[in-house]
Amino acid sequence: MRPLTPSRYDRLQSRRVDLVGDYAGRERFLIEGDSLLLQCFSDSKIDFKEGFQVLHATYAVESFLGRLVRRNCNFHVAFFDHHSRLCIPPGTSGRDASKYLLARSAIIRHLSEHLPDVQPHIEIHNFSSIQDDEFAEYLKNAGIYFIMCHDGTKFARKGQYLAANPSNSETVIKYKRRFQMADFKVLIWWSIRAGYNVALINGIEWRDTKVFTFVVEGSLNQRTAVMALDQDFAELLKLHANEGSAGVGSANAEDRTVGENELGTLQTLKKAKEHLATERTLVSLLALARILQDDEEKAESAYAFLLHMALLNHLPLASRRLAQVKRESDEDDDLEEDSEEDEDADSEEDEDDDDTRAFMTAFTKEASLFIGDSSWADTLTELSIPCDVADLVDGRLYNSASYAVEKGLDVARISSALAEELQLLVRALEELCGVEVEPADHSDDDDMQLQALNIKDETTDENVDTLTILPFSNPVFNRHLDPIKISAKVVDRRLQNDQSSRIFKELSHWHNSKRLLDTKNAPRPVKVVDKWGRSRALRRDQLFMSEMKAYAASLTNAAGKVLEPSVITTGGSKPTNAKEPPPGKPPAKQPVKGGKQPAQTNKATPRQSIASARAVEENKDRDKLLSAWKKKQEIIYVESDPQRTYKGAEGYLNDLPDAKRAIVEADVRLFMLQTLLKLWSRYGKEGKPEAMQETAALAWETLRQLATETRGLTKTIVSHMKKVSTILGLPVMLPEPPAEDRPITFKFEMPSNTEAITVSKTPLNFVLSHCGPYLDRSVDSAKDARVAFQPDAWQRRVLDELDADRSVFIVAPTSAGKTFISFYAMEKVLRKDDDGILVYVAPTKALVNQIAAEIEARFTKKFKYPGKSVWAIHTRDYRIHNPKTCQILVTVPHILQIMLLAPGNANSWSSRVKRIIFDEIHSIGQADDGVVWEQLLLLSPCPIIALSATVGNPEAFSSWLGSSQQTLGKELTMIKHDQRYSDLRKFLYVPPKEFVFKGLPLNAAFAKLGLDGTPSFAFVHPVASLVNKSRGMPDDLTLEARDCLLLWQAMKKCETKGYPIGSDLDPAKALPAVPKRVDIVAWEKKLKGILQKWMADNDSPFDQVLEELSKSIHQTARPSVQVSSAGHSKDGAEAQSQTIDPNDLCATTLPLLCKLQEQGALPAILFNYDRLGCEKICSAVLQQLKTAEEQWKESSSTWKSRVATFEKWKAIREKQKSAKTSAASKKSTKGKEEGEGGLSKAERERDTASEDSSFWETFDPEAPLEEFSFANKKKSDLAQLKEMRRRLERRGVAPDLIDALSRGLGVHHSGMNRAYRHVVEILFRRGFLRVVIATGTLALGINMPCTTVVFAGDSVFLTALNFRQAAGRAGRRGFDLLGNVVFQGISKDKMCRLLSSRLPDLNGHFPLTTTLVLRLFTLLHESKNSKYAQDAINSLLSQPRLYLGGASFKEQVLHHLRFSIEYLRRQQLLGADGAPLNFAGCVSHLYYTENSSFAFHTLLKNGYFHDLCANLGSNGTNVVKQLMIVMAHLFGRRPCREPSPDFIEKVVKRSPSVVFLPPMPEKAAQIMRSHNQDTLNVFSTYVRTFIDQHLKEDDCKLPLTGYEVKPHADEEVEVPYFRTLPPTTCRSAFVALSGHSDAFESISDMCNTVRDGVFLEEAVVPHLDIYPDESSTPLNAYLYDFYMHGDITALERANGIRKSEVWFDLNDFSMVLATIITSLENFLGLKPDADLDMLEVAGDGDNVEMTNEEESIASTEITVPSIASMPQQDQQQQQQQSLRKPPTKKKVVKESWDDDATDEESKGSASDDDDDGVDVVNGSLGGQGGKGGKGNKSWLDPDGGGGLLDVLAAFQRLRTEFDEKFRAMWA
Repeated sequence: MRPLTPSRYDRLQSRRVDLVGDYAGRERFLIEGDSLLLQCFSDSKIDFKEGFQVLHATYAVESFLGRLVRRNCNFHVAFFDHHSRLCIPPGTSGRDASKYLLARSAIIRHLSEHLPDVQPHIEIHNFSSIQDDEFAEYLKNAGIYFIMCHDGTKFARKGQYLAANPSNSETVIKYKRRFQMADFKVLIWWSIRAGYNVALINGIEWRDTKVFTFVVEGSLNQRTAVMALDQDFAELLKLHANEGSAGVGSANAEDRTVGENELGTLQTLKKAKEHLATERTLVSLLALARILQDDEEKAESAYAFLLHMALLNHLPLASRRLAQVKRESDEDDDLEEDSEEDEDADSEEDEDDDDTRAFMTAFTKEASLFIGDSSWADTLTELSIPCDVADLVDGRLYNSASYAVEKGLDVARISSALAEELQLLVRALEELCGVEVEPADHSDDDDMQLQALNIKDETTDENVDTLTILPFSNPVFNRHLDPIKISAKVVDRRLQNDQSSRIFKELSHWHNSKRLLDTKNAPRPVKVVDKWGRSRALRRDQLFMSEMKAYAASLTNAAGKVLEPSVITTGGSKPTNAKEPPPGKPPAKQPVKGGKQPAQTNKATPRQSIASARAVEENKDRDKLLSAWKKKQEIIYVESDPQRTYKGAEGYLNDLPDAKRAIVEADVRLFMLQTLLKLWSRYGKEGKPEAMQETAALAWETLRQLATETRGLTKTIVSHMKKVSTILGLPVMLPEPPAEDRPITFKFEMPSNTEAITVSKTPLNFVLSHCGPYLDRSVDSAKDARVAFQPDAWQRRVLDELDADRSVFIVAPTSAGKTFISFYAMEKVLRKDDDGILVYVAPTKALVNQIAAEIEARFTKKFKYPGKSVWAIHTRDYRIHNPKTCQILVTVPHILQIMLLAPGNANSWSSRVKRIIFDEIHSIGQADDGVVWEQLLLLSPCPIIALSATVGNPEAFSSWLGSSQQTLGKELTMIKHDQRYSDLRKFLYVPPKEFVFKGLPLNAAFAKLGLDGTPSFAFVHPVASLVNKSRGMPDDLTLEARDCLLLWQAMKKCETKGYPIGSDLDPAKALPAVPKRVDIVAWEKKLKGILQKWMADNDSPFDQVLEELSKSIHQTARPSVQVSSAGHSKDGAEAQSQTIDPNDLCATTLPLLCKLQEQGALPAILFNYDRLGCEKICSAVLQQLKTAEEQWKESSSTWKSRVATFEKWKAIREKQKSAKTSAASKKSTKGKEEGEGGLSKAERERDTASEDSSFWETFDPEAPLEEFSFANKKKSDLAQLKEMRRRLERRGVAPDLIDALSRGLGVHHSGMNRAYRHVVEILFRRGFLRVVIATGTLALGINMPCTTVVFAGDSVFLTALNFRQAAGRAGRRGFDLLGNVVFQGISKDKMCRLLSSRLPDLNGHFPLTTTLVLRLFTLLHESKNSKYAQDAINSLLSQPRLYLGGASFKEQVLHHLRFSIEYLRRQQLLGADGAPLNFAGCVSHLYYTENSSFAFHTLLKNGYFHDLCANLGSNGTNVVKQLMIVMAHLFGRRPCREPSPDFIEKVVKRSPSVVFLPPMPEKAAQIMRSHNQDTLNVFSTYVRTFIDQHLKEDDCKLPLTGYEVKPHADEEVEVPYFRTLPPTTCRSAFVALSGHSDAFESISDMCNTVRDGVFLEEAVVPHLDIYPDESSTPLNAYLYDFYMHGDITALERANGIRKSEVWFDLNDFSMVLATIITSLENFLGLKPDADLDMLEVAGDGDNVEMTNEEESIASTEITVPSIASMPQQDQQQQQQQSLRKPPTKKKVVKESWDDDATDEESKGSASDDDDDGVDVVNGSLGGQGGKGGKGNKSWLDPDGGGGLLDVLAAFQRLRTEFDEKFRAMWA
C-alpha cells in the first residue's frame, strides 16, 4: 500500500486567499469542530493545566466564530465522535487530556443550546465519523462549498517543529501528534476526494474585514489523483477508525443516563433555590456522586467543589480573577503556568500524589460521560433545564476553594446566603451518593479568618503605566477631537527639538511632474536635448498615438457600428456629428413615413418651393437607390445557396447609411424574408426539423421587424407580410396598410410546400420555444433629445439625475445599457467650459486604455488656448497627455488618490473636478486595493457616478454611500435595473471519448441560436441548478422565454391536488398573442413565486420538477467519437484517433472549439483563472492545429499540387521580371516581338493579364490554412497584420503567442505584454481573432463582445461574483441576440453552485489608516490650510458610518484618530501643530505597503540602516545580504503553509531555497520589538481612555451568543484565603479568568482579548509581528531565496510560489526598492536635474517592458500626417512636442504632445545607465537637503560615517543585484 505520507499532502496545491471577498462570498462552508477547538485550545493564554478555565475556552471559541460572523461568513459547525481526541493540543499529558474533552463536550452543548436564538443560520451538528450516513445526507442537503479544518501541523514558539514524543507508559497517555496529523490528513484527502476544497483553520489571518488563509484546491486533476488511491484510502480510513476508537478520552459503553432519583434531587433544589436547578448543577452533582461512590476519600474535595459551585452563583465575573494557589506542601508549584519546555515533557508522576489534581481528573472524565450521553440533551430539553455548562468549572476558583477548605474556612461567617446554598448542594449530593460530604470542623478562629481575608497576592500584578499624551493642536482637527478629553504634557523634550525634526517638504511633489513649491534653493543646470533625442521622443509619441487610434477604430457602439466622433463646442447644448453639414447649410429633410408628403397650398412660399424641389431630388435619389438594390440582387442571388443570398442582403442593408437605409429597408427585408422561406422549404424537403425551426424563428423575427421597426412600408409589402403570417402561422401584429404604394424590386413567391412548413406548434408555443431571443426588449422606451437612441425608463431617470447634478449609484447587469451614462456625463463637462474635469476611475489598466481610446473615438474639441486636451491617461506605468490640463482624466484608484491628496493640487486641479465616475465599483470589496476605493468615495469633492453589475447588497451599499455624499451636501440616488438585454443560455460540455481531427469545419450552422441539440453539450435549465433547497433562489436567477415555458410545463406535469398550478399561469392566458420581453418577465415572476413556495415545503412536488428539468444534464453521455473535418477527408492520410482525458483542459479544448465553430458559436472567450493555465491551453491548441496541418500537407496530393503550381507561377514571375530587367538595361526598341528573356510580346501580355487576376499574389504556403485556423482573414488587412507582428516581435513577445494570433488564437491576462494585449483586443473586436483564453481581468468592463463564454476549468477564484462578471461578456448588446455560457472541466456540483449562488455582499475596510492620517496632514499643511483640504478632512471625519458594513461608532473612530496622531508624534513624523516631519514623505510614498512602511521607517529613524551600511565599502556583499533579509521581513510578507517534517526532509533540504526566512538580525529585531512595544503603549492608552470615558457597563456577555455570566445574589462576597487579583479594565473579564492583567503582551494580544465595546482592528494598528517572538508562523523566504539563487523553479517547487504569480510578486518588491531609493533621493535633494515623479516609479518588470517598447521605436517607421494636414489641436500638440526632451529609460512615462511642462521638466538627457538612481559618491545635496540638511547632520552622518548616503548606496546596490536576476529570469 502506498502510504498517505505528509509530503504527498504538502504537494497538494494551495492558494492563500480572502475567504469572503475572493472565494466564498455568501456560500456556506463547514467548520470541522475539533479543528476549531484545537485552534482555540492552542491559545497559551487559556489556563487549562492548573486553572481549567472552561469559560475562557468558550469565550475563545465564540470570539473566533464571532469574527467570521462579523465578516458575513455563512457556515455550519460539525463535530465527529471519531475526532474527539483531535481537539487536544500536542504535548498534553494524559492527566490534562480529560479537561480538553470535558471542555469540548461543554462547548458543543453550549453552542447547540444558545446559538440558535441569536444566530439561527449557524447550525451545530454531531456525527459519528466522516463515513456516517447521516453526514453524507447532511452534505447532500446543506450545500456546503468547502470544509475548514486543521491540517495537524504546528510550529513551536521557539521556531522548531514539535516532534512526536511517544510514550510507552500505561498510566500516562501522551497525545500522539503523528496520529493527530494523520487523522487531519485523512480528513483533508477525504474532502478533496468528495469534491470539496479545504481551507486551513490554522493558517487564518484576520486582516481588516478580510479572512485570509490557505485553500487546498480539490481540482478535478487532484481529485482524480486522490481517487486513484481508493484502496489505499479505504485502508487508511479503517486504520484511523481503529486508532480513533481507542486512546485518550474515548467513550465507553457505561451507562450515564439520568434516573428518577437524580431528577427528584434536582426538583428539590429547584424548590429551595430556583437558580440552582441548572444543567451545571445537575452534571456536577451526578459526576461527584459517581466519584464518591468509587472513592469516599474524595469527600473533602467534593465539598470544595460544591463551594466552588456556590461561589459561581455569587461572585461577579470581574471578581473571579484569582492568582493560582501556592500550596505550602508543594514548593515546586508556581502561581503561573508551567513553562513551555515543561509542557511537552511533563514528568510522569503519580497523579494520586496531588489530591486536587487527581480529583479534577476524575471529575472531568465523569462529567464528560454525562454531557456526552446521547440522551442527555433530550432529557434536559424535556425538563426545560437551563444550560449553563459554558461556566461549568472555574479551576482557579476551585483550587482556591479547596485551599480555603483545607485551611478550615467557615462559610457561614462569610455569607449566610452562600452558606445556605452550599448546604443545599451538600444535602443533595449526600442523597445521591449516600456518602457524608460535610468536612470535619477544623476552622481557624475569627482572628485567623480576618487575617486571611486581608491576604494580598504575593505575586505583584504587572504594572500598567498610562502613557502621557504628547501635546497636539490643529485648528482643523481640533473641532473633531474636542469631545475626546485627554490631558497632555510634554515628557520628551527631544520630540519638540527643531534640531532633530525638520518640517518635511517634498519639492519633487511625488504625485505630479511639476515643481509647485519652493525651488529657490534648488538651482537646475541646463542640459541641451540633441536632435536625435527630440526625434526619438516625437516618434515615440507618434507610435503610441498611432496605436491608440488603431485601438479606437476597433471599438463599436451598442449597435455594433463604428464610433463616429462628435465635435464638442463649449457652451453648446446639442451634440453635432462630425460628418454633419457645417452651420448655415440646412439639413436634408427626412422622408415622411409611408412616403406621403403634406398637401401644398395654392400659393407656394419660397420655403415651400425649396422643399418641393428637394422632394423631387429625393425621389430621384430613391429611384437610383432602388435601382442599385435591384442590381445588387443579381450579384448576391444564388439559387442553390439561399444562406449566401440572405447574408448578402443582410450585409448590404447593414452597410447603408441611415438615410439611404430608410428608403430601401422595407424592400430588402421582404427579400430576406422570401429567402428564408425558400430555405425553410428546402429543410422541410430534406427532413431537417431542427434547421426548419431555427429558420422559421428567423423568418418570424424578420416579419416582426418589418411590422414594427421598418421604415418605408408600402401597401404591397404589407399585403405580402399578411399572406406569410396567415399561411405559415407566424403570429405578428401587422400594421395598417399605408396609402402609398409602389412595386417591389423582385417577384415575391411563396414556397410551394407551405403545408409542410407551417408552424407545427401553437403560434404562442412556437414563439416561446424558438423566438425568445428575438422578442421586443424595450422597457418603456421613448425618444429623448438628450441621446441618439430611445432610452428605457430607467435610463431616462439616470439622465434626469445627471442633469440635476446629483450623485447616482447604478446597478444593472452587463449588456443592460450602462455604457452611455459615462459618455453622457463626459459630454456635459466638455460642453460646459474648458476648465471642468471629469475623472474616470477604472480597476485595471486594460480598462483605462479602452476607455481612453473610446473617448478618442467619440469626442473631438477645439480649445481656445494651446496645451489643453480632451483626455489623458495616468497610471503608474505611463502617462498620455498632461493629466492636469485635460478635461477627462482616465486613471486607476491609486493615482486619483495621490492627486486628490496632493497639496499642489488643492488650490487648483482638485477644485476643478466636477464629477468622478467609479466603474466596477464592486472592486471596493477587493482585499488589496479595496481600501483605496473606499477612501476615494469618502474624499470625493464632487458628485459621483458609481457603476456595477454585481453588487450583492445594493441597498446597504447605497445607504452607506448616500450618507457619505450627504456630508458633501450632495444627494445620491440608487437606480437598479435587473434585466439583461440579451439572454444567456447555459450548457455543460461533455467531451468525447475519442477525437479525430481532420481540420476545422468551414460551414457554420445557419440561423442557429444556442447549442441545443449539439452532441457533447447538455442544456442546463437555470432551475435545474437549485439542487440545494436550503440555499433558496438567488434574486438574479433569470429565465428566458423558453425557460419559462419549460418550467410551466414541468410544474403542470408534477402538480398535485395539494399543490395545483393556477390557470392564470397558462401562457395562453398569462401572455398576449405576440409577447414582449416585459411580458415574459412578469410571467417569470409569478412562476418563480410559486416555485419558491414549493422549495420551502418538503411535501411539495419541487423535487419532481427539479428532476424533470435536469433530465438534459443527467441523460447526456460522453460521445464515443468526435470527428472534425474540413471537407477534405478523402485527401491525405487518415487522421489518428486520440483518446481524450475529460479532466485535461489542453486535450478537451480543441474538440470543444471545433463544435463551437460548427454551430456558428464563435467568437468565444475561454476563462481560466490561472495565467499560466491560459498560456498552456493556447499552446496546446496551437500545436494541435500546426501538427494536423503539417500531417495533412505531407500526405495531401491537393496541397502538393497547389504548391507545385505556385512554384511554377513564381518561376514564370521571376523569369518575367528578369526579362523586363534585361530589356530595360539594354534599351530594347519599341515593338520588338522577342525580348531578351525569351518571351514573346504575346506571352508577356498574357502572363500580365493572368497575373493581375491571380490569387497567387496573396498565396503564402507558410501561412496557416483556413482549415487549421480560427482566424477570419476577411476581417483584417494583411499589411496591418504584418505590421502588428513586427511590433510584437520587437517588443519581445514570445513567438508562439504571435503564431497563435495568425491562427485566430489569443491570450489575455495582466501578465502579458501591454502591446500584445492591445493587439488581442483590437483583432478580437474586428473579428479576426475568434478565440481568446483569458483570466478574470478581461471580464472587468473590457469591450470584447463574444457569442460564447467558456469557463475552462475550476478555480478558487471562480466565484459567484467572477462568474457573473465573465458570463456577461457573452451575448453583448448590439452583437448577439443570445449568449452561450459553457462549463468545461467543471463538476456539475460547482456548475449548479455558480448558477444558483447569490452575489456576495460588499464589505468595507477601516479607511482611516495611519498613513492616510499622515497624508491628510501633509495635504493640509503644505496647501496652507486650503479650503479643499479642510473640506476633505471635515467630510471624512463627519461620516456617521466611516466604513461600509461598520456600525455607527463615531466616538471610537475619533479616539482611534487621536491615538494615530499620537503614534505619528512619537515616531517624529508629525509636529505638535500637525506639520509633517523628517521621513514623512518616505512613509507616504510607501502607503501601499502599510504597515511595512512604518516598520521600515522605524529601522531608518533609529539608525539601523546607518549602522548596517557603514561597512558597505569594506564588506558590501554581507551588508547587502543582511539588508535583503531585513527587507524580506518587512515587505512582501507571506506566511508559510505549515509543512510536515517529511516535506522538509525530501523537498526543502534538497532545494537551493531555504524556504523559511532566516530570523531578522537581532539588532533590527530589537528595534522592531521596541517599536511594537511603543505602539502597544499608545493604543493601550487609547483603549483605556475610551473605556474610561464611554464604557460603564460590565463586560460579562459572551461575544457571539450574548450569554450573560452574572451572579444570582446582589451581595458582595469576600472569601478568606482567596488571592483575588484586581479586576481588569481593558482586557476581557473572560480572559482575565486565567489570571491575565491589563498589561498586554503584544498588539495581537491586545486586539484579540480587549473587552467588549472597544473597536480595535489589528490590521490598522501600525506594527509587524516578528517571528518567532510575536508570531508562531515563519515567513516564506521567497524574496530572499530569489535574490540568492534566481531560480523560479525552486520558488515554485519548494517555496510554493506559482509560476504565474512569480513575476508580480518580484515586480512588487522591485517597486518597493525603487520607491525607497527615490524617496531617499528626494529627502537628500540629490540629482536635482532629474527629479522623478513618484507616480512614475515602477517595478523593474514594468521597466523592462517599457524599455523594450522604447528600444523598438528606433526601428519603427510610422506614416504620420504632416502638421499642416492635422486639426488645429493636433498641430499645437505636434509643434510643442518637437521641443520636448527624449525620456530617460527609467521614466516609464508616455508624455503628450501637448504637455505644458516647464523648462525644468524638460531638462535632462536619455541615459541607458541611469536606472538605479544617482551615484551617491558624486551626488550633491541641493534644495531641501542642501539647506535643511546642513543643520541636521544626524540624519546624514550619525556616527561620522556616510550616514544616509551609505544607506542610499546600499539600497541602490541591492536593487541593481535584485533586478539583474529579475531581468535574467525573463530574458
